[in-house]
Amino acid sequence: MNSPDRLLTVAISSRALFDLDDSNNVYEREGLEAYRQYQIDHEDDVLEPGEAFHFVTKLLNINGLLGKPRVEVILLSRNSADTGLRIFNSIKAHELAITRAAFCGGESPYRYIQAFGCSLFLSTRPDDVAHALEHGVAAATLLGRRAGPRSAGEDLRLAFDGDSVVFSDEAEQIYQERGLDAFSATEAASAARPLEGGPFKDFLAALHLLQREFAGQHSPIRTALVTARGAPAHERVIRTLRAWDIRLDESLFLGGMDKTEFLRAFGADVFFDDQSQHCERARVHLTAGHVPHGIVNRDK
Repeated sequence: MNSPDRLLTVAISSRALFDLDDSNNVYEREGLEAYRQYQIDHEDDVLEPGEAFHFVTKLLNINGLLGKPRVEVILLSRNSADTGLRIFNSIKAHELAITRAAFCGGESPYRYIQAFGCSLFLSTRPDDVAHALEHGVAAATLLGRRAGPRSAGEDLRLAFDGDSVVFSDEAEQIYQERGLDAFSATEAASAARPLEGGPFKDFLAALHLLQREFAGQHSPIRTALVTARGAPAHERVIRTLRAWDIRLDESLFLGGMDKTEFLRAFGADVFFDDQSQHCERARVHLTAGHVPHGIVNRDK
């Protein structure tokens, strides 16, 4: 469990934070030097929000509500400092309290995630996300349409799949290899034995600690478990979270139903799931974070 005095630190790639499609198209068509010149020529043009922008604004707003620094966002970028100046100018223009960054000059920035003490890494590059997960850091590839501006005062609403995200993929392995009946029977027989933690367990625990700091007042963070599990496989999940001393605000046991409309009803800012098809369905309406972890992603 995270220390209550430790900052919740989240790493964001520049392309997740801002819409860099135009400049990336220049890079793809004309190469690095043309990209560099394009960024310099447009460094005073403010970038539009990317998939993670609203997540970041709502997360940073928690510091103001608590009146003390409790969360931090780190920028991790494949840009150089030279081409990254436009990104920092845009951070300033959008009044985002981001002061720390690593510009890696074309190389993957994942190697700095642990040095910064990050609990979560969000990127639009699946290879960088996979490296972060391999090094024990919760990470997701962001997918979704870029929405219009939202109020920073709104709640941060995060939804999580269960198996292979919050929990390990031990149960998912049985489902994939032996089918639903074997999965249900095994989970019913193992109801009293807590599941092992998945890649997002520690991040969820850190969110829970933040929520506790708003005891007696409205919490601006709301969490939901949105899982394909149904009865009798629900009991093991409930007992696992109880054993971890982690509380989620809402738990949806959908028994195999499509998750998208439930995520819309919850109002999720970001939904984290290990299965790409669930993310692809959800991304039309909200930002989805694909977590390439567990048995369903091993061959990929």
